[in-house]
Amino acid sequence: MLRRLHSLPGLFAALLLLVIATSGAILSLNPALERAGAIVPPRGAVNVADVAQRALRAYPGVEQIERLPSGAVLVYFTQGGNSGADLINPLTGDLVSSYAPSPFFSWLSDLHRAFLWDDRGRAIAGIGALLMALMCFSGLFLLASRSGGWRKLFGPIRSAGNNATSPRLHAELARAAALGLLLSSLTGIWMSAIRFELLPEAQEMEAEFRQSTEGAEAVPIASSPALQEVDLTDLHQLTFPFRDDPSDVYSLRTHQGSGYVDRGSGEWLSYADYGSGATLEAFIMELHTGEAYWWLGLIMGLAALTAPVLTVTGVLIWWQRRRSMPRLQNNSPKHVADTILLVGSETNATWGFAKSLLDGMSAAGKHVHVAPMNDLADHYPKASRLLILTSTYGDGDAPASANQFLQKLEKLATSPAMSWAVLGFGDRQFGNFCAFADLVTEKLKQRDWPQILETTYIDRQSGPSFEQWGTVLGAAIDTPLSLHYKPLPRATKSLILIARKTYGEQVNAHTCILRFKPAKPGRSLPAFAAGDLVGILPPNCDAPRFYSLASMNKDGALEICVRRQEDGLCSNFLYNMKIGESANVFIQKNTRFKPCRGKTPIILIGAGTGIGPLIGFIRANTKHRTMHLYWGGRLAESDFLYQEELQSYIDDKRLSQLHTAFSRSSKPEYVQNKLLDDADQICTLLTENAQILVCGGRQMATDVATAINTILAPLSLDVATLKKAGRYLEDTY
Repeated sequence: MLRRLHSLPGLFAALLLLVIATSGAILSLNPALERAGAIVPPRGAVNVADVAQRALRAYPGVEQIERLPSGAVLVYFTQGGNSGADLINPLTGDLVSSYAPSPFFSWLSDLHRAFLWDDRGRAIAGIGALLMALMCFSGLFLLASRSGGWRKLFGPIRSAGNNATSPRLHAELARAAALGLLLSSLTGIWMSAIRFELLPEAQEMEAEFRQSTEGAEAVPIASSPALQEVDLTDLHQLTFPFRDDPSDVYSLRTHQGSGYVDRGSGEWLSYADYGSGATLEAFIMELHTGEAYWWLGLIMGLAALTAPVLTVTGVLIWWQRRRSMPRLQNNSPKHVADTILLVGSETNATWGFAKSLLDGMSAAGKHVHVAPMNDLADHYPKASRLLILTSTYGDGDAPASANQFLQKLEKLATSPAMSWAVLGFGDRQFGNFCAFADLVTEKLKQRDWPQILETTYIDRQSGPSFEQWGTVLGAAIDTPLSLHYKPLPRATKSLILIARKTYGEQVNAHTCILRFKPAKPGRSLPAFAAGDLVGILPPNCDAPRFYSLASMNKDGALEICVRRQEDGLCSNFLYNMKIGESANVFIQKNTRFKPCRGKTPIILIGAGTGIGPLIGFIRANTKHRTMHLYWGGRLAESDFLYQEELQSYIDDKRLSQLHTAFSRSSKPEYVQNKLLDDADQICTLLTENAQILVCGGRQMATDVATAINTILAPLSLDVATLKKAGRYLEDTY
């Protein structure tokens, strides 16, 4: 609900907010530009009487003196029957420059306030400010939720999800600009509410008008006691009396109040403070425009500049989220559903099973609400059943659409209870097969809710196993179910193999490096970066296999490292491919496994084909940040992947150091041994906030984590702490 409350206003008002924010950002420059050209004496340096005397001497036809919000002093005068306005030096009365309002900024101000459309435009601008405030508040709550609480709101933001480049940029900019955008929107709302009488306008207290004493000789303005006691910094406007009217008076407006000064005695005839309400309204307007606080105007302008980027990234996030979910025609609203079906998926494959279950249960007369696990609600008024379908990411971690589920489950009310069942998806060749499904099961058991079925596991997206589970589930809930699983269609591109290099035959570790280009001339590669995943559909198989990318699309080819598995359908297909043969592929973003931005050192650790994304990171290191690679193979003469290329990166400084370990050499070594040998150097790098990225087999990653924990012990750190800070990332298989 909170995410919808945040995203819907932005989607409906994207263009509106773009105009308001962009024009507001440009307008914020005007106070700073005016301030840069103004001569502003410090408080106490000069009073209004002195400035008036100097202006009168330089401009005998002076009619009014005004101190602009920027601090500049402006004189309005009549000379030779013509009216004019000049900026003057308040210390001397000398001309600084002639003055005329900027036509561009005047037009832009009208665009910003009213879309060049009188009161109708002002109403639209007010609605835009309201939408902006709504998105700011909801966005801050979402950020707090993502960060783990309000106290961690300004802590490091970790990438999450498969398409997290836009979400991370969106979150970082929003966090930086939220207060400025909130201040702009809330003050804009206030001003609109006053304009359209939704709030009462504060009445400004006015001084009683009194005429000068007739016949009294006028004192020199520099000798006026009333004007001498007003500092220039407090002046808003001083209007001179008509020369031909001896009863006319000086009219003075300051930032605190207004009144009339006798031209004869120079004393106050009357004075009144504006009142707290009017002063507050003036202050709010000054905050919104930044005219009286040029530095604040620049800050708010910078905040406003983020709005176009936030709008674009927000639309991209919405589109990516919408595209990642299948169209569910029978999805019931959560407030009427009797069954809640939550999905945890990293590569979106689990959604195909969720759709099949939804269709089957809907056909049986059930009202099912399907949503990502992260969208677990606080309350389901009519639901009595909770079904969870989830995959596992990496070393037992939550997949992208479920990484907030356990936190929300802890806060969920204990009643009414729902019966539940968990179905896990994974691949049994991985050591932590369905570990997250087991963790969810454990947490649900702690709530003492009735369990419908023991947790079941689906290996390698097996359709028959899923359909069999559906039959058992139907019997358990006394609702016969007939499930028919069809994988969700994926939009693929056909790529042809243009180069291959084989390794490892001597040590029975048959490995190849494959490079692909589009099958049709003139076609471009899909967008991808090193570390992203390519999904490959082997012939006569609907279930894709994923491989880490060793290249970026700017390199001109899609490159992967593949080790042939004896029973691997896809690995055998790829290993046996010949030059010119094609494969159908699609890209899956994987921003969970990318070097952090900045100049902090990077420690890359891998073994075997785990070097794939690591070589891609090194290739992209053209700015020569410190980067160390620890990599393990079997035998240097047989499977030293990328040997020549790595040496070239040492030479051109993209790679700072290379450390290799070979388990079948005359002196067997493993990558974790190399790490322990270099413990002092690694400690030094970690004290410089180095980030560690590990890629390869699960057992290797476990051994590496043990070695790193040993190295970290003197620093009172461990791998778990680094993981929480986003400084230890794993991509394992």
